[in-house]
Amino acid sequence: MTFLQRSYIPIHSRSLLWQFARRDVLGRYRGSLLGLAWTFLTPLLMLAVYSFVFVGVFRASWPGTHRDSGIEFALQVFAGLLVFNLFAEVANRAPNLIVEQPNLVKKVIFPIELLAWVTVLSGLFHLLISAATLLLVLLIARGGLPITALALPLVLLPFLPLLLGLGWFLSAIGVFVRDVSPVMSMIVSLIMFLSPVFYSVSSLNPNIQFWMMLNPLTLIIEQVRAVLLIGQWPAWGALALYGLVACVFALLGGVFFQLTRKGFADVL
Repeated sequence: MTFLQRSYIPIHSRSLLWQFARRDVLGRYRGSLLGLAWTFLTPLLMLAVYSFVFVGVFRASWPGTHRDSGIEFALQVFAGLLVFNLFAEVANRAPNLIVEQPNLVKKVIFPIELLAWVTVLSGLFHLLISAATLLLVLLIARGGLPITALALPLVLLPFLPLLLGLGWFLSAIGVFVRDVSPVMSMIVSLIMFLSPVFYSVSSLNPNIQFWMMLNPLTLIIEQVRAVLLIGQWPAWGALALYGLVACVFALLGGVFFQLTRKGFADVL
């Protein structure tokens, strides 16, 4: 089996992958009083805070929605955070994936490329919980859901190879350069404000809009809002091109990971 097959088709390790992903999710809440219930309470609390801030404090409205209530602004922000939080989880955790598991590298025959998959699946689990919360609030606030919400998995699908590639790149580099973790924390904070999370791309200057579309989060955020909040079907052509580029990036990330993994044991 070649290194590309090991990175991209872990068929022989599916049960191991799900076991680690499940342990990763449950491990976060082990010892807490509410346990897994936090996965449901956290997005509800976040949405409540956003609603209070944008409705009660800023009296904000989202351009182009034809709604004056700040609750719409809160929903738009929450939809943007669905995508950003998934990206942030992978980007922040990836540099330490291998460093925090030296036994898997030194003493155990373990397909360590699965660790990036585990991180993406864990983040995707929390995204789905938050998305369910958003849909519930939409159902209550608007009295129904757009049929286009069914396309949400197809919008997120091209995003996953990008996250896997990022996980492989950062986890490999993090073994040799320990400064990657704090640097990524700063970069992620900057990306939050350089992505259309708290604002719409359409509200920006046309010249800035072009550069904003180069941000890999922009298209996914805008398409998530389109299918969940606006009732528009995705831009299939743009998503197909995005998915192609993301797969190439994941391919490069997998190759880089497998080429550098030989030195992991020596550094750890």
